Amino acid sequence: MHREREARAQSLTGRVGAVDAISLVEQRSPLACRTFGIYISHMPDYSSRPSLPHIPMDALSEVLQDFRLSGVNYGRCELRHPWSIDFPQQKLLRFHFVGHGPCWIHTEAQGWQELRNGDLVLLPQGIAHRLASAPDVAGDSLQGCQVIELGGNVCEVVREGTGATSTLFCGSMTLGSCALNPLISLMPPIIKGCDVAGNDSVVGPLLAAMTAEAAHPQMGSATILSRMADLLTARLIRCWVNCSGASTTGWLAAIRDPHIGRALAAMHREPGRNWTLESLAGVAGQSRSIFAERFSAVLGEGAARYLARLRMQLARELLEQNGLSVAEVATRLGYDSEASFARAFKRITNVSPGVVRRTISGRIDMNFGF
Repeated sequence: MHREREARAQSLTGRVGAVDAISLVEQRSPLACRTFGIYISHMPDYSSRPSLPHIPMDALSEVLQDFRLSGVNYGRCELRHPWSIDFPQQKLLRFHFVGHGPCWIHTEAQGWQELRNGDLVLLPQGIAHRLASAPDVAGDSLQGCQVIELGGNVCEVVREGTGATSTLFCGSMTLGSCALNPLISLMPPIIKGCDVAGNDSVVGPLLAAMTAEAAHPQMGSATILSRMADLLTARLIRCWVNCSGASTTGWLAAIRDPHIGRALAAMHREPGRNWTLESLAGVAGQSRSIFAERFSAVLGEGAARYLARLRMQLARELLEQNGLSVAEVATRLGYDSEASFARAFKRITNVSPGVVRRTISGRIDMNFGF
């Protein structure tokens, strides 16, 4: 088996490079997994399925239709001026909705920006920032706030005082799958809903509805606000994608390409499938040489390396968030053995899967995300 793998790798080396060739032919079991949802749920046997699955022409729409956000925590805030709260860097998306100000946001790149009543700000990469009732308010007011759990993942944050009251609804979200990380990494560090409203007729009314709900809280208001926030965040991300420039290179350009996009969508849909350069080129509707050249030109790396990184991103997600054993993850991603999976994981991430599983629980233990 080892000699056969080396022979297959050598046959591909001249076309996609040694590292990419090894990544493509590394042994994987026929129990390849079909997934693009939150987690892999089943493992179909491809040995009885000779033909490739149907790939829709619009690959970008296919990726976005599986876009899912999961709220980690939400908080309804009533803060009396003066107040100021620091938000550290985190891996999750973060948002803040201003029902009623005053409220300012500060980021290292853009400095202070005023947030108007009814505005929602999204931080896709969860960068460090500060919210305050005024730019000149120093310190961190969180320690002086009363945090009341409202049930589930929603709480209320109250700061008493005599100044003007700011009403906010804030929270953190996680993507349904790490497969969308390339998209999130391309987005600007901060997006304001009011700036996007002109390009999406639904954003304005949603912001108005959130403002009304936040101004007059009733039974179930926190739940309603959290659902509205989920919808608004998804709309903002989709609107940004639709309005982004027509670049000729990068992930967005690749997913929009009528040929490369189909291959990308297939890899994202079935990352554990025993893909070869030939099968990916077939999905793309191109010859192997043209596909390999075009893929590298647009994405800056070969198809094998991209696929290997995608698999290891998913593997890390499963190890961190699902608590699966290394052997279980290896099987779900289609590897014949835990050892072959561990070698691939360490080659790409520079850390062993066992270390990831032992040192990172994957559970997010935050006080309302602060």
